[in-house]
Amino acid sequence: MQRNSFPIPRAPSPVELLTELEAALAGVHEALAQRDTDALERHSLAVQRLMAAALEQARRGQLQPEARQRLAQAGAQLAAERVSLSRATAAFDRAIDALMPAETLGLYGESGRSLKRRSSGDSVSA
Repeated sequence: MQRNSFPIPRAPSPVELLTELEAALAGVHEALAQRDTDALERHSLAVQRLMAAALEQARRGQLQPEARQRLAQAGAQLAAERVSLSRATAAFDRAIDALMPAETLGLYGESGRSLKRRSSGDSVSA
């Protein structure tokens, strides 16, 4: 009986992991600048996965002080990207509100105005 031997994937070293994380963060920044949603999603997923792995290595005490500093810088960069995205979203929402103001609140919408005019006021005409 023959056993299949598959290579066991090794965990990346902290330096490799942080290098990949920094590259993914740069990809997020570039995708935001280019307004490339597909690239943004791809790089964001990579950042999420790599950040989780880096934090797990940090919890286990596997990061040297230099690597911890790089992880802290990556976290700060991620926070800055979140703030930038929040600001862009808020600006977009304001632009949409200016272009499409909310309908004034009232009893009848546009479709009910003709019904209101035909009604005697005491009851709704069917």
